[in-house]
Amino acid sequence: MDFIELLKILLFGIVEGYTEWLPISSTGHLILVEELVHLNQPEAFWNVFKVVIQLGAILAVVVLYWKKLWPFSREKTRIQKRNTWMLWSKIIIACLPAAIVGLPLDDILDNYLSTPTVIAIMLIAYGIAFIWLEHQNKSKYFPIMRTADISYRTALFIGMFQCLSLVPGTSRSGATILGAMLLGCGRAAAAEFSFYLGIPVMFGASLLKILKYGFEAVGSYNPFVVLINGFGFNGSQWVTIILGMSISFIVALYTIRYLMSYIRKHDFAVFGYYRIVLGIVVLLYFGMRG
Repeated sequence: MDFIELLKILLFGIVEGYTEWLPISSTGHLILVEELVHLNQPEAFWNVFKVVIQLGAILAVVVLYWKKLWPFSREKTRIQKRNTWMLWSKIIIACLPAAIVGLPLDDILDNYLSTPTVIAIMLIAYGIAFIWLEHQNKSKYFPIMRTADISYRTALFIGMFQCLSLVPGTSRSGATILGAMLLGCGRAAAAEFSFYLGIPVMFGASLLKILKYGFEAVGSYNPFVVLINGFGFNGSQWVTIILGMSISFIVALYTIRYLMSYIRKHDFAVFGYYRIVLGIVVLLYFGMRG
């Protein structure tokens, strides 16, 4: 693998780590970067890479919120451990709608909705939604200020909003944050719960992509055979995946800290304006290209 190829992987890792947890659509950014920079890999591998690279961003959430998410800590009291298990049960409940809707529609959505036009429209539409929501919330009191205060019912409804992110360009974090705020969650609680939801959802999506690729590459539907054969990835592809994940992990650490610090004093409107500008750029670029 040459130096230029390493720089490309570095770029993809930075873009993924920066955009995954901000409500601005990592897909929208990756499609633009993909147009300008191409990895010397088959298209099938690229489709896996742009999903699996998210594992680095997931790990950043796990590291930053380990104390809150780990229920077996000896430092926690019995009540704290119970609360942690309750949090996880809410996370699982919130993930059920996306799993029920997303699993059977995964291939259909990839084949028919992963287009620049759809992505641009979703970027603009949800950008407008964020600006409208923040305009409505200028003097609003949010009754739910902590993730611990999110009820099972509210968690389920947030999960339903997460289903909207199955359409490329919506942004998983964008849909869940928007939904959580509409349901009465404060900005910090909405963002933090969105981070938590990303762990099972993105891990599951990555595992599904890896297995699908492995089944086709190895020519077997036996998971053990696929595992022994390295999921069908060659040496350079493993380097690409591991390096991309590592970079996205490091960048995501700083991005999450930045976002949580930013929303303590500001709202999400700036991300709405950013989405609109990016959506217009996508439309113009691909429209001129024909």
